[in-house]
Amino acid sequence: METEAARAEPTTYNLLFVCTGNTCRSPMAEVLARREIDLRGWQNVALRSAGVAATAGTPASEQAVSSVGDIGLDLTPHSATQLDPSLVAWADLILVMSPSHLDLIEDLGGVHKAALLGDFVAGTDGRGFPVSDPFGGGRAAYRSTLAELERLVAQTVDRIALVVEP
Repeated sequence: METEAARAEPTTYNLLFVCTGNTCRSPMAEVLARREIDLRGWQNVALRSAGVAATAGTPASEQAVSSVGDIGLDLTPHSATQLDPSLVAWADLILVMSPSHLDLIEDLGGVHKAALLGDFVAGTDGRGFPVSDPFGGGRAAYRSTLAELERLVAQTVDRIALVVEP
């Protein structure tokens, strides 16, 4: 039987964003989600990001830092994290940027809690809505991806509200 103290204990909903190098898309998604969650005053959501081919410790790309800086967000403290089984186990929901990322999540045993970010927002179960990768592109490519992520992340937070709001 569950005790009253156990029921009163706060729970955390763990959301993980995944891209390739963890220097562009997933850190931008993480900082955007943090803004959305802060605006709602949620204390029970933890956010992280990782890359399937990340070099641990690599900072966010200059263009990603600059693009989110233009909208008042800060990616300068970001340090890339390699996706691993412990992060997959930690997450309640894993949102990836490209279909190939789902294959790697599956290899790590997390496919049941993973989706393409665009598919999650659309409510579809497939591999049809990847987020454009600005890596190697100019300022316009990063701004376009940021705009895409702003829309998708806001809709993601709206969608998970039923799970995380007290």
